[in-house]
Amino acid sequence: MIKKILVALAALVVIVLAFRYCEFKDDEARTVMEETTLIQQQIENVGKLVVTEGHFSEVITYKDTQKRFGFYNAEKKAIVIVNADVTVAYDLHKVTYNIDDVTKVITITSLPEAEIKISPDLKYYDIVEDNFNAFTGNDYNKIAKQAKESIAKKIEKSTLKTNAQNRLVSELQKILILTNTMGWTLQYKGEAVTNDNITKVAP
Repeated sequence: MIKKILVALAALVVIVLAFRYCEFKDDEARTVMEETTLIQQQIENVGKLVVTEGHFSEVITYKDTQKRFGFYNAEKKAIVIVNADVTVAYDLHKVTYNIDDVTKVITITSLPEAEIKISPDLKYYDIVEDNFNAFTGNDYNKIAKQAKESIAKKIEKSTLKTNAQNRLVSELQKILILTNTMGWTLQYKGEAVTNDNITKVAP
């Protein structure tokens, strides 16, 4: 009789433990699902257009000489003042990522490249042209192209792109803080992202 009671109690304990284990597994799965949803929402919130603006000025001297009649040099020239508004943008809607809810790892698979927009305003001074070599639309196109190329070089030497990258990193840090808080790992190019190396993530 006692043996039967002990067997029944043992069976009851096993059943209770099994139920508790299933409840624990369900709670764990529910927690991971909630965390995954929260992370996706955070990434969607970060997904926006980050824009950094700047202004650049340049003075261009344009000159063109054409030989006419085999001996006559027909010259045209102008001084051009260039004022350009520049934006460097990162469209974070283009960030792609994978979420592994088993290992609790979020892998950023790609980041958008910087989109640089140069909007120049050109003012012409001291325009000199020859009757045999007058300014044409082609000249103005050349000047506009030269102006953009000159401003682009100035952008590379400035801190504008660096400032834009810093803003990108600030947005990515929001994801990093959330993942760290929940015990997840943020990864990029096979390396775990931390506060120490997050600046390397910027393209």
